Amino acid sequence: MTRVRAQPIPLSRDLVGRLSPVRASDVRARVAGVLKRRLYEEGSDVREGQVLFEIDPAPLRAALDAAEAGLAQAEATAKNAHVLAERLRSVARAGYVSRTDVDNAEASERSSAAAVQQARANLDTAKINLGYAYVRSPIAGRAGQQRVTVGALVGQTEPTLLTTVEQLDPMWVNLDQPASEFLELQRAAAAGKVTLAEANRARLQLTTPDGAPLGAPGTLEFSGVVVDPATGALTLRGTVPNPDRSLLPGMFVNVRLTIGTLNSAFLVPQAAVLRDGQGAYVLVIGAENKVVQKRVTIPASSGTDWIVTAGLENNDPVVVHGIQRAMIGQAATPVTQEEIDRREKAAQANSPAGETGSQ
Repeated sequence: MTRVRAQPIPLSRDLVGRLSPVRASDVRARVAGVLKRRLYEEGSDVREGQVLFEIDPAPLRAALDAAEAGLAQAEATAKNAHVLAERLRSVARAGYVSRTDVDNAEASERSSAAAVQQARANLDTAKINLGYAYVRSPIAGRAGQQRVTVGALVGQTEPTLLTTVEQLDPMWVNLDQPASEFLELQRAAAAGKVTLAEANRARLQLTTPDGAPLGAPGTLEFSGVVVDPATGALTLRGTVPNPDRSLLPGMFVNVRLTIGTLNSAFLVPQAAVLRDGQGAYVLVIGAENKVVQKRVTIPASSGTDWIVTAGLENNDPVVVHGIQRAMIGQAATPVTQEEIDRREKAAQANSPAGETGSQ
């Protein structure tokens, strides 16, 4: 038997989640032209700002030269208009020209100055478009498959998708929690039975199919406020580190979510819990060493133990070994786990060499 004692126990839930990148960015052609080169290896990690594609820059460079020439012409016209306006203003004071001629010269001066500003804006636009000929990664991450072949005309009517870059460290884990379970936890917290983790403090641990931890733990960062009518669940999202890039977007993973602490519960070995048509129960050594049946409430497991939240009392002696021989209502001889361990060690020490593992 083993005596169970009430203790705080982490409250965990085993769920299934799906991975997605924290950041994903489409790399698109922002100017029209012929795709000239791909400058990265598909499926490789790229830096933010790294050039991934080159669009033929020749037409864009010609447009830049034309914009520079247009600015030079506008500046020359503006200078001539300014000189003429200054001359007419100086002679107008002596009455040699009419006021109308001065007004026309000043209007031409202002128009030519505005034309200079327009030409400078055209030059800036041409420089920007020439920079777009070298398509860069907007974020650091893993670049995907090339979507357009070299030699294709891109960006003609709309920005053409060239590839996608996804950040793989850390990763988002998207989960669903049943709304009924959420309400149950809220009621338990209000009754003082459960202490829920604070915002951004709930712990996420990816696990293998057999329950072993997989990678470093993460945290829960988002909990939805609207129940999906199709599934009756709330959306949860957390982040997990992925330094070795072994986790990939779209993968389904097992997740152990620790959302708080059971303030008082019992850990009972799984071998001690039996079930029948009415649910789970354990056998306890009661008064006069008679076997007593106690119904228990088991919300979850913890390793090789069941978590029992109701049905037991502190220091209850629960039958673990010899359950098949224990009969409800009949007397039994309680033997502690420590005594069983001591007997096994003594038996191994006294057994002949080579027969230790034959029992």
